[in-house]
Amino acid sequence: MTCLGGALYARGVARSPSPERSPTLGLLLGLIVTLAAVLAYSAYITWQVAGLRKLQSELIDRDRKDSLQLLRIQNDLNLLAVAMRDMIGNDEPYPLTAWSAQFQRIHTDLDDAMRLEARLAPTRTPEQSASLNSSVTQFWDAVDRVFALAAAGREKEAREQIQISLQARQEALGTAVARLLVQNSDNEEQAAQRIIQIYDTVQRQVYVFLAATLAAILLTGFSMIRWNRRLFARMAELSERRSELAQKLIATQESTLRYISRELHDEFGQILTAMGSMLGRAGTHAPEGSALRNDLQEVRQIAQDTLERVRTLSQALHPVMLDEAGLETTLDWYIPTVERQTGIAISYEKRGKPYSLDGNAAVQIYRVLQEALNNVARHSGAKQAWVRLRFLPATLELEVEDHGIGFGGKPAKQGIGLVAMRERSELMGGHLEFSTPAAGGTLLRLIVPRANVEFRDVEFRDKDQG
Repeated sequence: MTCLGGALYARGVARSPSPERSPTLGLLLGLIVTLAAVLAYSAYITWQVAGLRKLQSELIDRDRKDSLQLLRIQNDLNLLAVAMRDMIGNDEPYPLTAWSAQFQRIHTDLDDAMRLEARLAPTRTPEQSASLNSSVTQFWDAVDRVFALAAAGREKEAREQIQISLQARQEALGTAVARLLVQNSDNEEQAAQRIIQIYDTVQRQVYVFLAATLAAILLTGFSMIRWNRRLFARMAELSERRSELAQKLIATQESTLRYISRELHDEFGQILTAMGSMLGRAGTHAPEGSALRNDLQEVRQIAQDTLERVRTLSQALHPVMLDEAGLETTLDWYIPTVERQTGIAISYEKRGKPYSLDGNAAVQIYRVLQEALNNVARHSGAKQAWVRLRFLPATLELEVEDHGIGFGGKPAKQGIGLVAMRERSELMGGHLEFSTPAAGGTLLRLIVPRANVEFRDVEFRDKDQG
């Protein structure tokens, strides 16, 4: 048995392919690369957004505020133009000195606007600022000279200066301010174009990044799927080999137990029977009441008891009636035997219309019941058990129930016996269930398709014969 199992295991190991390399390193590297790409792209997006915010706040907003101040300056220049037109009009009854207060108010507001505009101008060159300031200074110097002439009573000459000098200077200042407004408008348009370009670039890069990320995810997913498929295929192959090995081991075990049982029953049984017969005949030749006759009878009784033990052991290893009379008759003999040996009261119930079972399937069912009752006797502590055999139209069911200590619905530790029972159930294409009945304890249920256990001429022959 051990040598055969070792040989089968060694052959399975020899045929198994070399272990595949784990994908953990590749997946970890892919994760690191993906995270690095995400961090790098996040930093790039943050930098681009910061640039957009700076462009909007430092250029566009300042251009707009500067344009407002330039419009304020332009409005003051327009007020000066209207005032100068009225000053040189022939129908004007007021002296020129009367306009001094209005010019002073405009001068104050214009100086304030110029001061604010000088701080807001984002793209103006120092030469442009100096030229504008110089023109404004020269204009107000000319205004001062005009009002000085008017104060000296030389209004005609003062009006001539307004026409010749002040209006020309005012128009030049208006033209310069208008050019600055156009320049600010151009700057705003250029900044808007830059913002659009940045948005377009970021949008394209987002699409590229999303495509690259999706490709990385798909590549990783396909790698995982491929590796999982290979893993599950390998597991299925190992499971099939394990099932094949278990099948061969169980078949070998049953064959060995059957051989030992027959040897004990036939060889040793016949020898012990012959010894008993010879001792009986020898005893008849000894004098009645003699010590020799008593000794011969005692030895004959020992031989008879040994014969009974050998027959019992033979039946325990492999009941001969399982092959000759079938499962039902074997259970009718086995369950009372277990009751006598263990002291457990076993209630046996059989339902449904019985049908003939294949010999191999009958052995597997008998072994499952044998192991289940052994567990009840050794581990449950129960004094009563219930065995139910149901011949259903589609399945055959075997239940073993006790109200002992149980194991909470599922075995806490998979012993060899439980593993063997599961292996036997799987060999028949059935399954084993463990549950806890309402009264406590353990309920074992073996469910096997009828087609897998019903006797047929071809199916379910001893599979180790091939």
